[in-house]
Amino acid sequence: MKAFGIAGWSGSGKTTLIERLLPAITARGLRVSVVKHAHHDFDIDQPGKDSWRHRVAGASEVIVTGGQRWALMHELRDGPEPTLDDHLARLADCDLVIVEGYKREPIPKLEVHRRATGKPTLWESDDGIVAVATDEPLSSPRPQFPLNDIDAIADFILTYLGLPDGRPNPSLDPPC
Repeated sequence: MKAFGIAGWSGSGKTTLIERLLPAITARGLRVSVVKHAHHDFDIDQPGKDSWRHRVAGASEVIVTGGQRWALMHELRDGPEPTLDDHLARLADCDLVIVEGYKREPIPKLEVHRRATGKPTLWESDDGIVAVATDEPLSSPRPQFPLNDIDAIADFILTYLGLPDGRPNPSLDPPC
């Protein structure tokens, strides 16, 4: 399983880019998972629902399961926040894990940069950033892609990680 990060300031379009990359990569026959880091207190549960009531009552973990999906909610209860490696170890086997957030982790990352955020680029201070998707030309020595060139970004990520791109390679076709 290979991990590749999508980094950028809030409002730069990381989630939208991932949302567009997922079908482009899975259409090539690869299994992809996502780890999303949130810096704030978040809750995926609904107040008043049974699982929420069990968790609030003190359960350390609650699994909600059905015929289409299951989810595990784990309360840290003042324990330390798990690392990215801890979360990667919990995932089912897949070809690629796209990581949103964890921008200081030592994994290869694509920076999503938009001029409208008014924020500086990250690539200058993060050697883990190996490419940039942007809405303006930058002076970065790293490869750059227009934000909407999803196929080129997917190609770059898969090639960078040494994953098959799912496209036929004519040089490997047997002679007729």
